[in-house]
Parts: sequence; C-alpha cells; structure tokens
Amino acid sequence: MEHIHTNTIDTAKLDALVARVLGDLSAGYGGVMVSLGHRLGLYKAMAEAGPLTTHELASRASCAERYVREWLNSQVAGGYVLYHAVSGTYELTPEQVLVLADEDSPLFIPNAWAVPASMWADEDKAVEAFRTGNGVAWGDHDGRLYCGVAGFYRNAYKASLVSEWLPALEGVVERLKAGALVADIGCGHGHSTVLMAKAFPASLFRGFDAHRQSVDEACEVAAEAGVSERVTFAEAAADSYPGSGYDLICFFDCLHDMGDPVAAATYAAKAIAPNGAVMLVEPFANDRVEDNISPVARMYYAASATICCAHAISDGGRMVLGAQAGESRLAGVFRKAGFTRFRRAMETPFNLILEARL
Repeated sequence: MEHIHTNTIDTAKLDALVARVLGDLSAGYGGVMVSLGHRLGLYKAMAEAGPLTTHELASRASCAERYVREWLNSQVAGGYVLYHAVSGTYELTPEQVLVLADEDSPLFIPNAWAVPASMWADEDKAVEAFRTGNGVAWGDHDGRLYCGVAGFYRNAYKASLVSEWLPALEGVVERLKAGALVADIGCGHGHSTVLMAKAFPASLFRGFDAHRQSVDEACEVAAEAGVSERVTFAEAAADSYPGSGYDLICFFDCLHDMGDPVAAATYAAKAIAPNGAVMLVEPFANDRVEDNISPVARMYYAASATICCAHAISDGGRMVLGAQAGESRLAGVFRKAGFTRFRRAMETPFNLILEARL
C-alpha cells in the first residue's frame, strides 16, 4: 500500500474519527461491565438505595469489595453511575434505574449485550460464511443470542404491542375482543403471543417457530403466565404451519430472517380469514442506504451481516432481505404474494409496524 502523504490528511477529520473509534471501543468494554452488573445483581442492589460505599454495595450484592470498587469506577467513567466525591459514595439515579436495574422497564438494556457477546463467540462461523457464501442457521449460534434477542424485544413489545401497535391496525382490536384466531409466526420465546393472549381473553393464539428450543421455552412462558388453555406452540416453518381462517397473522421481527419471505407471505394469504390482517413488525429502516446512517441502523446492519442474512442463506436464500429491508421492499414481498393493501400503521425508532390485507 502506498504511503499516504500527510498533506492529504485532514487532521480535524482524523481526530474526530479516532475519537469515534475510541468511544466505540470503550463502549465494547463497557458492555462487559453492564452484563456483569446485571448478572451479579449490582444494579438492582443500588436501585433506590441512595448513596452507597463500595463496601456497602459489595455486602448487599454478596461480592468481593475490591472487584466491586473497580466495577463502580468503570460505571462512573461511563456516566452509568453517579459519584459523590466528598463522601466517596456511589448512587444510581432514577433514570439509570430505568435503563439498568428495572427489568420491567421498556428501556431496560443489559440483556441486549448478550447479542454482541454471541456475535464475538460466533466470529469464526461468520468468517467462514463470508468466505464461502454459506449460511449459518439460527439454531447454530451461541446460546446467548436467543436470550439477548428475547430480552431486547420483550420489553418493547410489553410497552407498545397491546397499547399502541395493535390499535394502529384497522379494526383488529375489535376482532380480538370479540374472539379471534391468531397465528404468531416465528414466535421465538412466545413473549409476543402471551402478551396478546393476556390482553384478549376471548381469542385463541397459536405460535409457530422452526427452532425447537425456542418452542419449548415458549410453552414454559405461557404456562407461567397462566394462558396455556388458549395458547399453543408448535415447531413449524413459515410456509407450512397448520390451520387456516386466521383473523390475524403476525410476523414479529422475523420475516427478514427467512430464506423465502415471498413463500411465507403467500402461505399467509392462504391461511388468512376473509377480511383478516397481517401484522408485520420489522426493524426500522429507511429505503436507501444514505438515509440509514444512525447508531440504530449500524446495530441492525451488523446483526444482519452475521445473523439475519446468515440464517436466510441457510434457509435456502431465495430472497435475502436483511434487517434493513425498508418499507418498499417489504411491500414488494406482499404484492408478489397477492396482497393488494399494504401500509405503515406506525413507527418507532426501533421498529416499523406494517399492515397487509388481501
């Protein structure tokens, strides 16, 4: 490589890039600390406790003080914990509690760090996939991926699915209240299915996923929620699940992972009831690369490269949408499948909520 002449370098741009890179590297280190803080119960021990010394926190969390001290200082340096220099104490603010300690908060983030941890663990698989063009099936990833994805999405669904997303669809809430049959395709651990079942006791719900372990987990989630009489889960592909006459067919953050999304949409067109609706929730994306320059898009493209596209390729790869497909490409999938109406019902910084009808 030719040596770059220093007079071609814009030092301000270089400094900004180096600062950005160091910030990202620091965040990677910080993610390990967040995961440790979550697993060890350090954040929970600090929640609403007021200022604590290192010894007090170590005692509350049953950890060794010397490690806790270093962990706390990493949190202070990253702006995740408040430090009182005069008293030498550490405190979690109410805002930090919402993000780091309250597992029911829609903003709770520690679980999400399991996803990049799984991506690092699977780096050799990604290298091989890039070089050969072969796929990596969802079930072949490091186990932290499934917990991370479920944890990341569960609270967003809990906060918004019943209260905002379903009401944004035309007449769907009324049908669910009256008693509807619902299919949740690619249901994963079943959190979305169970949330809907708890909200609409007159309706029946069937969750389908191609990943056996996720189906087993979903059955446990439904049992714990006390909705097993109205919710069933089964291992099935998106283009061959049993049943028909579904009033609502849901695809929650999964269509872009499928090797043949057109086949999944075409099958949904056959399985849907007259005047039924498809609810498609996908990662937020604009239609053009130049409009997808943001921290969220960066996360989604990275996950897409190692997880979403890799699975779609392993699943036949007839159409590899990727996690940043965008509304127009998704609309094209449903048009090919025979749907005549497709609209954006609403959006969030993380998701597009789309509605398709025949």
